[in-house]
Amino acid sequence: MLNTVYIGLGSNLDQPLQQVTQALEEINAITGTTLVSHSPWYKSTAVGPIQPDFINGVAKAHTSLDAHRFLTALQAIEQAHQRVRKEHWGPRTLDLDILLWNNDTIATERLTVPHAFMTERSFVLLPLNDIASELSLPNGTPLKALVQQCDQTGIEQI
Repeated sequence: MLNTVYIGLGSNLDQPLQQVTQALEEINAITGTTLVSHSPWYKSTAVGPIQPDFINGVAKAHTSLDAHRFLTALQAIEQAHQRVRKEHWGPRTLDLDILLWNNDTIATERLTVPHAFMTERSFVLLPLNDIASELSLPNGTPLKALVQQCDQTGIEQI
């Protein structure tokens, strides 16, 4: 069985556009995984401490892995990009988040799906809408409604 996963990508260090573009290739190379589509890239003001702007996007993939194994594979890609977790919402070379997994709700120590903050983040909602505008969250909320309500200050498609 193939699982459908939406992945948030972000970077604001060490050539961010190159970091996220290369990550797409690396996601496609995960065993049992095929990259289906990806959004345009967006430049957005960082959340948290003062730091460089982020480059963000969303990718859709199909994978035969389970959610936790897929998360482990994403974290290995982050590590290969020298991801350092110094401070919450701090700068990073690469951030890969599982946003949605099929139409499932997952709540474990390692993984929360839908992603905890995705409904509040225009840098997630806008690119997700670019590739899956008819999507609804597992609780039934249409993505379009969330996009209409989100604050789009400080974000632009590049």
